[in-house]
Parts: sequence; structure tokens; C-alpha cells
Amino acid sequence: MSGRLVLAGNVIADLVIEVPALPERGGDVIGTRTELTAGGGFNTLAAAGRIGAATVFAGLHGTGPYGDLVREALDTEGVRTLLPPRTDGDTSFTVALVDADGERTFVTSFGVDARMTPAEAEKIAAEVRAGDLVQVSGYGLVMPVNGPLLASLVDGLPDAATVCLDPAPLVADIPAEVLGPVLDRTDWLSANAREAALMCGAADPGRAAAALRERLPRAGAGVLVRDGRDGCRLAPPDGSAPVRVPGVPVTAVDSSGAGDAHVGAFLALLGEGAEPYAAARVANAAAAYAVMRRGPATAPTRDQLCAFAREKGAGDIVALLGLG
Repeated sequence: MSGRLVLAGNVIADLVIEVPALPERGGDVIGTRTELTAGGGFNTLAAAGRIGAATVFAGLHGTGPYGDLVREALDTEGVRTLLPPRTDGDTSFTVALVDADGERTFVTSFGVDARMTPAEAEKIAAEVRAGDLVQVSGYGLVMPVNGPLLASLVDGLPDAATVCLDPAPLVADIPAEVLGPVLDRTDWLSANAREAALMCGAADPGRAAAALRERLPRAGAGVLVRDGRDGCRLAPPDGSAPVRVPGVPVTAVDSSGAGDAHVGAFLALLGEGAEPYAAARVANAAAAYAVMRRGPATAPTRDQLCAFAREKGAGDIVALLGLG
């Protein structure tokens, strides 16, 4: 396995504005802090790359300030960009209003990355080789133009590539004719507890993991259901009962990007040949590290994660990272 992580999804700009409270309709409010960063799939790519995985952004990006921001961020993280910039518009952006309770309210404006062409889909498919891990997000599948193209792309990938699906919060809005073929080809599904419940109706993470594995027809498919500070539930590829993979207890400061840190670290370790339980254990630690810091892309480097694990007395994680 080459261990490359190929993101067949979206990297966008995130404009985060902290406010005392959301304004009433027609009203106004003064923001207390503003930050403009790369977001979306960028956080997963950064998390995997910082652990040591080779990363490829196989998505669309535009010409303009947001596209420039995305490309600079990808370059800083050492992510290879597959497609050239589109000249017919800029990259998508999201405005996130964060109130005093930490609740986030989003408004997204789609750009060229919501208008994939069949030729671009073919180029992405041609990039994938044996041993790659291909990450697909529900954010891309819910888009009216991109969704059917991505479903067809995923359906035609070589068997020797590992398809990883993160359904994202909008999973209930993905058309069945798009989600179905992707689930048929999925090797790993990683969802948070809310997303898992939306997909199968089970609120308990362990039951949800088992139910979702039943929806994945490929032999050897597995499921992770992320459960915050409680770690995650793993439904192993061998068909055995779901198990709890313990988390690393910390005091959370900002949960944004924690799921992305988890997915990126899990795939990085999986790409190195780690067993799923071991990869999930490292992923839990990466997510715990991320929530202790403000900002979306706060996943640790391998050295930082190892030092964090030592501090927490998690010698098994140190050993798994090979730095002990």
C-alpha cells in the first residue's frame, strides 16, 4: 500500500466570525474576532500529511482570492494539487458565525468547485492507483452537479484502492441514487454519532456502527462512529461485534476540525499498514490534541502527537507512532 491520501472533494475558504449572539432578522451585530482560513477537506489532508502520509488534492479550485488562499494553504502543507485552476470563477466560501455558547451557524456560497465536468472527473479517476486511499465527502455528493459524477467516479475505481466515505452533516440530503453506488464501493465509513443516526436510525454509537456495516456490501468493509471524548466505536472489517476504542480525556477548547483530524490520522495510519483498532486509537489522540486548540486545522504533527501521548501516559500510542 502506497498510503497516498487522495481527496476527491472540496477545499474551500472559511470566514469565521465570533459574535456575542446571532443578530435578529434585519439587525446587525459587531463581531469580536474574525479569521479567514482554508477549510473543508483541507483539514483532513493537513491532518494526514502531518502524520506522514503523501497527500493529493483531486478537487476543483477557482481563480480569485479564495482560490489563491486555498492553493497557498495546500502548498504550505505539502499537498499536491492535481487539477489546474478554473478560470470561470472563484472557490467556494463559508461564513461561520460562532456565538458566545460556541454554537456555529453556517452560510455557504458555492463557487466553481460545485461545477465539476465529466473531463475533470475522468482526470481524477485516472490519478488513482493501487494502494491509494480515496476520501469522499458528503459535501461533494450533495451537490447537484458533482454528486452524480463523483458517484460514477467512485463506482469505477480499481479494487486495489481503498474508498473512505465521510458522510458529513448533510448526509440526509444526498439523493439515494448518488449515495447508493458510493456505499456499494465504500471500504471505510467514518461518521460522527449524529450523522450515523441520520443514516441508520440508531442513536447508540455501537449499534449504529453495526447497522452501517450492514449497509456496506463490500467484503472487508469497516465503520467508525466518532463519539467525542468517549473515543469511537469500531465495527471491524472481519465482521466481529463493534468495539469501543477509548479516547484521550482532555478539556476541549474548540471542537471545529476534530472530526477531520480523526479521519486524517486514521487514514494516515491505515495507509502505513496499521491494524484498524490501532489506527483508530491514534486517531482518537489526534482529535483530542486538536480540540485543545482554537482553529480548524489544529491536527498535530507526528512528533507533537507522540509528545502528547507521552504526557497522557498513553504508551501504546507512542509505540504505534514508532517514535518511542
